[in-house]
Amino acid sequence: MLIIDSHLDLAWNALQWNRDLRRSVYTIRTQENGTSGKGRALGTVALPELRRGRFALCFATTLTRSTGHAVTHLDYPSYSQCYGIAQGQLAYYQLLEREGDARIITNITDLNNHIAEWEAWDSATQTLTDDTPPLGFVISMESADPIPNPDQLPEWWEAGVRIIGPAHYGQGRYAGGTSTEMGLTELGLALLADMERLGILLDMTHLSDQAFWQALEQYNGPILASHNNCRSLVPHQRQFSDEQLQAIFERDGVIGAAFDTWMLQPGWIIGESTNEGVTLANVVDHIDHICQLAGNSRHAAIGTDLDGGFGREQSPHDLDTIADLQGLIGLLAERGYKDDDIAAIMYGNWLRLLRRSWGGS
Repeated sequence: MLIIDSHLDLAWNALQWNRDLRRSVYTIRTQENGTSGKGRALGTVALPELRRGRFALCFATTLTRSTGHAVTHLDYPSYSQCYGIAQGQLAYYQLLEREGDARIITNITDLNNHIAEWEAWDSATQTLTDDTPPLGFVISMESADPIPNPDQLPEWWEAGVRIIGPAHYGQGRYAGGTSTEMGLTELGLALLADMERLGILLDMTHLSDQAFWQALEQYNGPILASHNNCRSLVPHQRQFSDEQLQAIFERDGVIGAAFDTWMLQPGWIIGESTNEGVTLANVVDHIDHICQLAGNSRHAAIGTDLDGGFGREQSPHDLDTIADLQGLIGLLAERGYKDDDIAAIMYGNWLRLLRRSWGGS
């Protein structure tokens, strides 16, 4: 079955983590043997594994911020540095497209043609293989800090950006993010207005509770949560409450389940806990909670965030590489989900959201 993953920091891994994603996960791990640092030699995502896992499309991010947290290869003192980093990440995706590894999808016609090609390949090919059509990328910006000011947003639209999450961790230039109680800034209010005018989707992920509710009031376009889990299962401000999830349902939004173990198991302590008790079944718990809360499978999807600053040590224990997401199909079936519901969760809901947002049926 095809998969759409709504959050992969591919360019950040390639450029800031110095990983050649055209090589397999196993080659990259071998190259990083002896390299110190969290997640090193434990990566799970590369282009060959995306092909084998039947990932027809992913939301591929730019990721850089200017919050003062001073996280290596992520946080920079000025927006001008963020601008340069994000432009470099966009250039990486553009080169992959020019050389045939990927397609940057920006409109309904290209989306429909791309998915039709993948569906034809999927129906004709039963075994996992690297011999696929090009991978599809919808470009998403995680943290709007690289945008010097909202007036410059059309430049990013022309470059292919179709989704923006205004914040990340900490207080960003446009909104309060995870770990803050800050709302939208004046820049953030202007940014949302221009996003709505251009048709750029709003990713609610990482918004503080205050910024979340402000954004819902200010922005009337399509919304999503690209990589978010349920606060009622794992209490933390990074997750969304049932009230917030219901608000996303009411706007016909979609929530992608994240695979970071601290978001899957209550009480997880980063750097101390082990992933031995966390499996893909924990991911299904969050998917199922969203479906039960909504009363249907229309709003649940996949947004792994794999290799988002961590590796196997902080991923479900029964996941070796991202290709193992095909195992979710059987787990959902065991919970009583029918084929149509499983297809919606694995890729159909993201496809529907993009089609509706871009003028399709």
